[in-house]
Amino acid sequence: MAILALWGPGLIVMLADTDAGCIITASQSGAQFGYSMVLPQVVLIPILFAVQEITARLGIVTGKGHGQLIRERFGLRWGLVSASTLVLSSIGALLTEFAGVAGVGELFGISKWVTIPTATVFLLGLAFTGSYRRAERIGIAVGLAELAFVPAMLLAHPHVHDLFQGTAGLPLGNQQYVYLLAANVGAVVMPWMIFYQQSAVVQRGLTVKALKQARLDTGVGTLLTQGIMIVVVIALAATVHKVNPGATLDDVGQIASSMAPFIGSNTAKVLIGASILGGALVAALVVSLAGSWGLAEVLGWKHSLNDRISRRNAKFYITYGLAHIVGAILVLVSVDLVGLAVDCEVLNALLLPIVLGFLLALEAKCLPAEHRMRGAYRIVLTTLCVVVICFGLYMVPSTLGWT
Repeated sequence: MAILALWGPGLIVMLADTDAGCIITASQSGAQFGYSMVLPQVVLIPILFAVQEITARLGIVTGKGHGQLIRERFGLRWGLVSASTLVLSSIGALLTEFAGVAGVGELFGISKWVTIPTATVFLLGLAFTGSYRRAERIGIAVGLAELAFVPAMLLAHPHVHDLFQGTAGLPLGNQQYVYLLAANVGAVVMPWMIFYQQSAVVQRGLTVKALKQARLDTGVGTLLTQGIMIVVVIALAATVHKVNPGATLDDVGQIASSMAPFIGSNTAKVLIGASILGGALVAALVVSLAGSWGLAEVLGWKHSLNDRISRRNAKFYITYGLAHIVGAILVLVSVDLVGLAVDCEVLNALLLPIVLGFLLALEAKCLPAEHRMRGAYRIVLTTLCVVVICFGLYMVPSTLGWT
């Protein structure tokens, strides 16, 4: 129990990585291309782990958040660039999570005027409890609802032979497949994940002695989040892809209705609704905290969730609160959510080179020699980061309709 008490930042950030948008992307991938999208999800596991492990190591060894390190090493101007784009990206992601919450509510006939304000109050309440660890534990408990997709997959009765046969060949000559592949790769490392986990280990007060447990925390979280993505792909591949491989699944309702003939209407609503709601709520908590922490670190504000609101930390709490309130209002007044989601996707793709570039530079500059990457591992990881960046940038012209 003492060892498990050190876990948390890796688990919650990885659960947030499997948010409403990612589940919809995985559903679309499985419905259109069956089991051929399973292997890429497996390949992404070491990439995701390596990036977030560096993040945790930076926070534990230096005792400083990502935004603070950028400001100290590269100056306030670069710090403001990274923080401002992070805040915009976080708000855009928050909108998609609120849209996911609204979609789940509509599955059960509940108006978004009920679900969105309820989710907003819940998320605001978490931050004002005066304890980061309490907020983290509640967030993890909510995020574990994503595992509801596991029984949905089992009820779909996938065949192991079909799974191995489907992963044997990748249709890389298909432009739509490459686009969805880029979407999955681009979504595996979100800029806000780096800011969040580094700040979270600082909030937890983890020391160098906890490095091993932080790696295990991150490793288990990585396997969990990618496992959920694989489960979603398999569930849709075993059902929708067999009867309608060209199906378009753009929202919660379409995923549930497409699965209904195979696992039952009510079962589909409950399992898929719970999975997407859990992912959306934990992601909303993480992205809003990441944006608020990043801005506070760059500007030098007090920003600990372990301190109740006061004059010293009011700017941080106001920023966190406004992010939720503005996001909720935009969703409620039916702003063009599709356009906002596209803008968010493009912004994440454009931000990724900056964020990963800073991450690798900080790892080389801020850590003592015994805690740095070296040799072949550094070369391999840097190459993988470049590949992720290229896939993210590949999405930009396609998303904007330039191709």
